[in-house]
Amino acid sequence: MNCRAYFYTHMKKEILVFATVLLIGCGKKISSDALVPSVVTESVIGDSDDPAIWIDSLHPENSIVLGTDKDEKNGGLYVFDLKGKIDRSRTKTGMKRVNNVDVGYGFLWGGKRIDIAVCTERNLDRIRVYRLPDMTEIDGGGLPVFEGESIRSPMGVALYRRSSDSAMFVIVGRKAGPREGYLAQYRLQQDGQGKLQAKQVRMFGNYSGKKEIESIAVDQELGYVYYSDEQFGVRKYHADPDKGNKELAVFGMDEFLEDNEGISIYATGPGKGFILVSDQSNFSFNVYPREGLSGNPHTHQRVGVIDVSAKNSDGSDITATPLPGFPKGLFVVMSDDKTFHYYQMK
Repeated sequence: MNCRAYFYTHMKKEILVFATVLLIGCGKKISSDALVPSVVTESVIGDSDDPAIWIDSLHPENSIVLGTDKDEKNGGLYVFDLKGKIDRSRTKTGMKRVNNVDVGYGFLWGGKRIDIAVCTERNLDRIRVYRLPDMTEIDGGGLPVFEGESIRSPMGVALYRRSSDSAMFVIVGRKAGPREGYLAQYRLQQDGQGKLQAKQVRMFGNYSGKKEIESIAVDQELGYVYYSDEQFGVRKYHADPDKGNKELAVFGMDEFLEDNEGISIYATGPGKGFILVSDQSNFSFNVYPREGLSGNPHTHQRVGVIDVSAKNSDGSDITATPLPGFPKGLFVVMSDDKTFHYYQMK
């Protein structure tokens, strides 16, 4: 059964739009059918790696895409507009190997709710935190992570805001680590002097030992965190540290040409949608149902493949929110030619 037939047989009507427009092949990649970007950004200086989308709910035209440059000497966190132009007034450079970035909404800071961007600065073993959209640093120069660990080198990062109390957490991966407790989770909060601190709340996450764990993504609505155990599969846990460290699922095993990398959560409705995982060397994304199977939300079977024009993609982000130039949503994919690609959702 081909991908299109699978969708019509098994998936519900409200998600068929995504399937019929973006799903273009199962298994073997067909490069002539690859999605063509509407926008290719201006180039970063060194080595593009991971994007994140920040949405201005009041003025969507002011929404931005953040992209990392993991150059070891002059890396940075770039700010792009929706036309792919670099906003140099807000872009941060001169950093030491910035790997991944994520965006969080509604962080309590100085008695007000603000949005933040958090990125890893790998060669200095720390994370950086910036207020959005002005990109003012609020971290006092950086917050150390994996202190006391023999292996540090932070890479992947994802933010989770707990719905019950609005607490903001950052989950961080690293270049290498133990078979258990590979990831660290920190609560971001102000201390008694008004300074930002990252308080470690748990170490968790299994690791196959095959390569590394970099890409991490959180499903805010459903409260799950996913991460790519490269060359092994995608692992799933509760994002709330109070719900324990039990592994909920492993999926995508033996379904990637080489490395499984960037993860994006595409919500088509409450509890519905897709998990997109980059098949890096295949220039494509594997697609899994966000809600799992009926009666088993932790069974995620591959339902298709999306070919993209971006090459060797490490990272991606996606939104269904209408934006200027992208009326049905935006899919941003890193490409290894120092750029990021913007794709139209249909």
